[in-house]
Amino acid sequence: MNPLQEKQQYKTTDVRYEQYALEHTTPEDALLTSLVRETNLAFNTPSMLSGNLQGQFLKMLCHMFQPEKVIEVGTFTGYSAIVMAQALKPGAMLHTIDNNPEVEALTARYISEAGLSYCIIQHQGAAADIIPTLEGPFDLAFIDADKENYLLYYELILGKLRPGGFIIADNVLWYGKVFEPELSNDKETRGITAFNNFVKNDERVEQVMVPIRDGLMLIRKI
Repeated sequence: MNPLQEKQQYKTTDVRYEQYALEHTTPEDALLTSLVRETNLAFNTPSMLSGNLQGQFLKMLCHMFQPEKVIEVGTFTGYSAIVMAQALKPGAMLHTIDNNPEVEALTARYISEAGLSYCIIQHQGAAADIIPTLEGPFDLAFIDADKENYLLYYELILGKLRPGGFIIADNVLWYGKVFEPELSNDKETRGITAFNNFVKNDERVEQVMVPIRDGLMLIRKI
């Protein structure tokens, strides 16, 4: 098989990579499985959930970084907040922000059932208004919200992030639309493309893009 044929073969098996990775990743616990099931039944956008592969990756990062203060923009039904909080050391806190009141009660119930109400603080409203009111410095941030405002959230958070702290941004591959953004001229694609290009040239940070699920950008403040 020549290199061109080999490359084409791998392109046809991309979906199998994630399935294989999931099969060799620690499975989610029963509470998270229940959360996924209820989210699928209650909402028409269940793909907004982090899911087990990305969730375990975020959890592992929290185990490694051992952050004391975490901020998340985009709670949805709480999957990512719960998995990250499960890895926090005693005394650490996670602030999570969402602008959809329809998910607030369900999220609070699962956070409570996970026994994490003591370390997860829910904020309801516009992140652009809430982030400036939160006291830093933060050690870790996770951005997974409205794509057209990623740059805004990035700048607001970077000013409250300690040197050496990390920002993790989700959906930076945006279902492949970033490869040819001119073909998908919607506000979300424009937002993600602008964010990726800005971070690439931002001398205040160093970063690596990881093709997990829909793409994660790990950004370290210098």
